[in-house]
Amino acid sequence: MYTDISVFEYASTVLEKLTPGIFLNTKHNNKINTMIIGWGGITIVWGRPIFIVLVRDSRATYNLIESSNEFTISIPISQSMKKEIALCGTKSFRDIDKFKECNFTPIKGRKIDTPIIAEAELHYECKVIYKQTLNQDVILPIVKSRYYNNNANHTVYYGEIIDQYLYKKE
Repeated sequence: MYTDISVFEYASTVLEKLTPGIFLNTKHNNKINTMIIGWGGITIVWGRPIFIVLVRDSRATYNLIESSNEFTISIPISQSMKKEIALCGTKSFRDIDKFKECNFTPIKGRKIDTPIIAEAELHYECKVIYKQTLNQDVILPIVKSRYYNNNANHTVYYGEIIDQYLYKKE
């Protein structure tokens, strides 16, 4: 069952749930994946509601999002899903099917092809309208030493939020 919400109605929940992490879902052709993000959030850019996410170019998700230019965000609010977050934050799509391992039910987005995770309650569907690879030369040394020790780059994706809702499995 779907319940429509306003874009910013759960913005504080999104920020709270970034730690321990939220699910970023991607799809291209028949390949679906989810990963955990702990950076990002909802804002307004160019007068549009935007969900900003950062993805390393070494992640399998990077190739999927680059191919599809869309993503969904699924956030558990009534349950912690700690075990699933831990698995999806440490395992690669290259090695396992995270949807299968976590017994996630993929539900096609209402406005895009990328699925949501039915077991989570809060969802955002996003179309990439801008992206920028971060320039490591201008990143502060303390940040660079912690997050950029293997020469992997992060790309910042600006996903226009085109749908947002709560979903409860019946």
